[in-house]
Amino acid sequence: MLFGTLEAGGTKMVLSIGNEQNELIEQTSIPTEAPEKTIPAMIDWFRDKKIAALGIGTFGPVDLKKDSPTYGWITKTPKPGWSDKPLLPPMQEALGVPALIDTDVNAAALAEWKLGAARGLNSCLYVTVGTGIGAGLVIEGKLVHGLVHPEFGHMLLRQEKEDPAPDGFCPYHKGCLEGLASGPAIEKRWGRKAYDLPEDHEAWNLEAAYLAQMCMDAVCGFSPEKIILGGGVMQQKHLFPLIRKKTKELLNGYVQAKEILEEIDSYIVEPGLGTRSGATGALLLAKQALQEA
Repeated sequence: MLFGTLEAGGTKMVLSIGNEQNELIEQTSIPTEAPEKTIPAMIDWFRDKKIAALGIGTFGPVDLKKDSPTYGWITKTPKPGWSDKPLLPPMQEALGVPALIDTDVNAAALAEWKLGAARGLNSCLYVTVGTGIGAGLVIEGKLVHGLVHPEFGHMLLRQEKEDPAPDGFCPYHKGCLEGLASGPAIEKRWGRKAYDLPEDHEAWNLEAAYLAQMCMDAVCGFSPEKIILGGGVMQQKHLFPLIRKKTKELLNGYVQAKEILEEIDSYIVEPGLGTRSGATGALLLAKQALQEA
């Protein structure tokens, strides 16, 4: 049995085919352009794959309330052209299979909890740092949705004194995590993309300081048993030691847990599934959609 997966991102759409063993056996990607162009192209790719169900992990915000008339729609997003547009409904209607949608970061958190770095734990936080910043949260074995779903990237932070752009670049909020620490924020602040900056550039201390604030807020706010940092910016592996060090300094011994005091190298970690977390999570959503149907 085969399952279709969509990891819908602000820059590209990653489409995969997976099997019952949670293996991704075929994959392609297309640019995220206007929905009127992108959605038909995705439907065409899936149409002859003989999938039994479809799982979607998407950028947001997204309506996840199944009894809502706009269930599966993108809502007010900074992504041009995608605000108040349906994503799941046209794909499910065209493909004629059960389908389930969640945020891309919730999908990644689900995969990391079931199969990756947080396997065997009761809770974890997965944060992606890339075109945007978002987080998926598993607590007591359940994905957190709530009023809408967590919008972790828009938490307000204490701006660092050495920041040349302390208001950040979010069109909605001054001084929020995404506006200060996303990939586009790095490029706008320094005039170069993250991967073009040398490891000794001042950008990285600033980036680590903001991400450490986020980690401290997470530890104090809901105490996850593992923090997993993924996304394009976190491909800069030298960030991890900086973030761990600054997080420990900010907590200042207040949280008396050996995972923080003695084992922080294995507490704030890379995704266990590498770059496959999102697509694998969408595969798990597809399997759940079939079970529920």
